Amino acid sequence: MSTDIQEKLIDAIKDKIQGEDSLGKALADVLNLSLDAVYRRCRGETAFTIFEVRKLCSHYGISFDALMDVRSDHVVFSYNSLSEYDFSLDRYLESILEGVKAVKNLPGATLTLTVKDTPLFQFLNFPHLLRFKLYFWAKSFLNVEEYKNAQFGYEKISEKTFQTGKEILQVYNMIPSKEIYDFDFLRGFIRQIQYYFDAYLFKDPNYALKLLNEMQELLNHMKAQISIGKKFMYGTHPPASGNEYEVYLNQTIITDSTYCFHSEAGSGLYLTHNMMNFLHTKDLNYVGESEQILHKLLENSSLISKVNEKERNAFFYKLERSIQLCKQKIEAELTI
Repeated sequence: MSTDIQEKLIDAIKDKIQGEDSLGKALADVLNLSLDAVYRRCRGETAFTIFEVRKLCSHYGISFDALMDVRSDHVVFSYNSLSEYDFSLDRYLESILEGVKAVKNLPGATLTLTVKDTPLFQFLNFPHLLRFKLYFWAKSFLNVEEYKNAQFGYEKISEKTFQTGKEILQVYNMIPSKEIYDFDFLRGFIRQIQYYFDAYLFKDPNYALKLLNEMQELLNHMKAQISIGKKFMYGTHPPASGNEYEVYLNQTIITDSTYCFHSEAGSGLYLTHNMMNFLHTKDLNYVGESEQILHKLLENSSLISKVNEKERNAFFYKLERSIQLCKQKIEAELTI
């Protein structure tokens, strides 16, 4: 095995363990080798055997193709297979927490996001909205068998779920971010609530109004954050420093939601896939091209955080109007 591939494999493993264990101990445990034998491999004095590489790649979920750099026009992504997916809110949040913690631990980490419809992190301030979004994805798009004949109803958010969501928000809030929204922002989510109401898919039709009321609270909270350019949790006060939140409004159509992280140690990318799933890559060429597109998108968008009050107010007024119109329609139906 070439030294370059061996170094890439070791770097990939370091990225996976994120300081939770020493590299030597981690490799020794997986390969059942002595620490001396492991350190010889880490120093490049001894090559990994093909069987050791396979064992390490399998244990840590590392793509061997990504280590090989087979072709410049091929990109390797990691993702959560739907055949093995746990559609519970707990598991979904745990996977997000793993990702944001990994980004936060990078030196000088920042985020650049494009959001087509759903502000995933902001939804965590109102977990019932995220729970509905995940249910809608599983039932109406993926036809998950256990949801086939089910209706959506209120369930109390468990303490574990609440704490996981809170931890994600705390980590996300500490990472400076630039976020680009388009004019279809949240309108798809409003249509999904209307669709479930019209299709009698709520156990209690009034629950549609509860979700719309929470959407209004979400908008109020986002507006408060964007006005001062700082992220903070719902029900708390903004920090004196840090938590930078630059929000841009793009008047064209954003075709997907992209989450790009940058750091002194490198960059990476998460792309929305099949509505709520994510593709992840650190491919240098692909990430570099994506960063160029994001930079151009920022140049063609209007900054609405801290400045541009007129455009910011118009953006939120139109969204609030969409929510009110949907509420009026549902309330009229409920009185019949």
